[in-house]
Amino acid sequence: MALLFSNSNDNNLIKEIAKGAVGVLPTDTVYGLVASARNPHAVAGLYKLKHRENKPGTVIAASCEQLIQLGVDQKYIDEAKTFWPNQISIILPVGPDLYYLSQGLGSIAFRVVADDALRTLLEKTGPLLTSSANDPGDPPATTIQMAKDYFQDKVAYYVDGGKKSDNPSTIIQIQDAGVKVIRQGVFVLPPDAKVL
Repeated sequence: MALLFSNSNDNNLIKEIAKGAVGVLPTDTVYGLVASARNPHAVAGLYKLKHRENKPGTVIAASCEQLIQLGVDQKYIDEAKTFWPNQISIILPVGPDLYYLSQGLGSIAFRVVADDALRTLLEKTGPLLTSSANDPGDPPATTIQMAKDYFQDKVAYYVDGGKKSDNPSTIIQIQDAGVKVIRQGVFVLPPDAKVL
């Protein structure tokens, strides 16, 4: 039976994530299925649960430094960091060491979060791979009950964070000529942004 936590600062939750468990918690946008981004086995478990192939999730972190420590090239972080912390995910290239995260595609979305509670958790766990808590094609979970209806006891734990928005993060790609919006979400780019 899946564990239920009432807040994201529970030490037992930190232990679950550290040992490679896949679970559901409130992110800075929707409820997300999460796993340690440093653990290839946990990442594989999350992708299997979501039936994701050639469609990587998003890595969320407390800081740019965490992403550099994970193995993302500093030059790409330097390009992206002007947008963070925020509810905006940026697709960045990754090397072969992180292909387990990108499913071999060579790039994946990253986000440094602004939400205080989530950032506090990430400071303890390190970066997490996340994908919206839902079955493919269904709406993202906005309550813990919706997430339970999707995953039941297929995950190790749930963290109840009350009702969340159903609006996911905005996903962009930085290009030489400007910014390409891959998915419009909760974050709206400023009017002076060079949107392609």
